[in-house]
Amino acid sequence: MIIYNVTINIDESVHDEWLNWMQTQHIQEVLNTGCFTSARLVKVLVDEDMGGVTYSAQYFAPTKEALQDYKDNHAPLLRSDGLKRFADKMLTFRTDLEIISEHE
Repeated sequence: MIIYNVTINIDESVHDEWLNWMQTQHIQEVLNTGCFTSARLVKVLVDEDMGGVTYSAQYFAPTKEALQDYKDNHAPLLRSDGLKRFADKMLTFRTDLEIISEHE
């Protein structure tokens, strides 16, 4: 299982609008690509020196190929929507993670 982790710092001036958009539209659009089996949105519990609120959107892909399909064929369009809406009020970075083992 591969986790596509998108860390987002969102300016407080657009926070509520962004959070609503993520929960009601964007995450579902990403899942609708068929490249991921599930997703979760978590808040990072740290006070940022630069301000804003930080979240991690985690999308679970069954294979590296599925993630690559997303990056090649879907990500540019879906990213552009967020950039149009929130422009310089949002800072993101992405990390690909591979689950090695899980313990409970």
